[in-house]
Amino acid sequence: MSNFIPCDRKTDYLLPPSVDDWLTQDHLARFVVEVIDALDLSNLTRQYAGRGSKAHHPATLLAILVYGYCTGVFSSRKLEMATFDSVAFRYIAAGSHPDHDTLATFRRRFIDDLSSLFVQVLEMATEMKLLKLGTVCLDGTKIHANASRHSALSHGHIVKLEAQLKQEVQELLALAEAADTANTPDGMSLPKELKLREDRLAAMAAAKAKIAERAAARYAREKAQFDEKTAKRETQEKETGKKPRGKPPIPPEPGAKDSDQINLTDEESRIMKVSGGGFEQCYNAQAAVDAATMLVVATGLTQAPNDKQQVTPMIKTLQDQAQRLGGVTMLIADTGFCSESNVIACEQAKMEPLIALARQDHHPHWSARFEEPAPLAAGATAMQAMAHRLASKTGRAAYALRKQTVEPVFGIIKSVMGFRQFLTRGVSNVRNEWTLVCMAWNLKRMAVLRPQFGESG
Repeated sequence: MSNFIPCDRKTDYLLPPSVDDWLTQDHLARFVVEVIDALDLSNLTRQYAGRGSKAHHPATLLAILVYGYCTGVFSSRKLEMATFDSVAFRYIAAGSHPDHDTLATFRRRFIDDLSSLFVQVLEMATEMKLLKLGTVCLDGTKIHANASRHSALSHGHIVKLEAQLKQEVQELLALAEAADTANTPDGMSLPKELKLREDRLAAMAAAKAKIAERAAARYAREKAQFDEKTAKRETQEKETGKKPRGKPPIPPEPGAKDSDQINLTDEESRIMKVSGGGFEQCYNAQAAVDAATMLVVATGLTQAPNDKQQVTPMIKTLQDQAQRLGGVTMLIADTGFCSESNVIACEQAKMEPLIALARQDHHPHWSARFEEPAPLAAGATAMQAMAHRLASKTGRAAYALRKQTVEPVFGIIKSVMGFRQFLTRGVSNVRNEWTLVCMAWNLKRMAVLRPQFGESG
């Protein structure tokens, strides 16, 4: 005789079911709704005209989006289906089912406003005594753009394609003129073929113009650097009476290079080297992470594959937020961010810099863990002073925080939350989407921290 629990999917409920009863009290969906309901969404609500049929409340749509980013559901169509299939999404949507077009339009229309809520969430974390700024770790990660690298064209390839398309246009025109005496291939429409190539030529011309614009900006930047280096060498030669050591700077060449590339799908994305080898169409996403809580306290995004130029913008962001979130006392970063100007910028901002001068040895001798550097010489430069701090026991211990804070955050965002490619295009939209992703991470992290710190203080 069987002893199984009966499974009858057609049994009627004696009382109407409540989705609220189907979620545990500590479920992430409850926390997301709780936080978003407490946010000031007046910038969103006032943009609704109030005419026509009733709209879904921005708080509901935002909660669906944020919880989607938290759990790896990003596309508007999958979010719509989740409001039917998932108990958590049903709870957030309160039994409603916003269609994919509504969700896509909301994300596209309010992407600027949504990213501005990032600091509000951090303010709530501060009020909940989950966040108290002090030490932050800065790092960047390459995230795929919403564009394939196969849709990228180099300037040299564009020139070849243009020549080929122009030749084909001439051949088709000649074929059209001789249509009375020559047979065209079956199924071929000459006007259609001509238009296709004319459209491609127009796209090539636009792409060349964009590349030329970028090349002009690059030349202006490189020319300024060349002039600065040349002037410095000339001044040094006048002061010492000797030619400076090293090779003189090479003047930059104007105009586009054959290797200059542009992506026809997202022209603002760039080809970047990614971890694991190879090159992909990407953006360089930046995050400053609180060392104590692993909350992302500031975000940034750049088209540059190099991180060196991202310290100053991040410092400005942290300073702008200081009145609302508190000041930062120490900034830790790896060698990709190291430069003398960055070290000086940190000190001017009253942030103690701890930026690696070179790649760390993964397997140092055991004695290195107990060594202390020689006393710092008088009149040491900012770089020398930082190198001395990095060599000390306290400096090594502080720098070790980087690997256990910012790197795990990126790993969880990509592997657990499943965010490996942007949905939006264009650097402005992508920057805002990255901030939205980090806000989702913060809510996910705050839900974990709340039981740990919520009752303290």
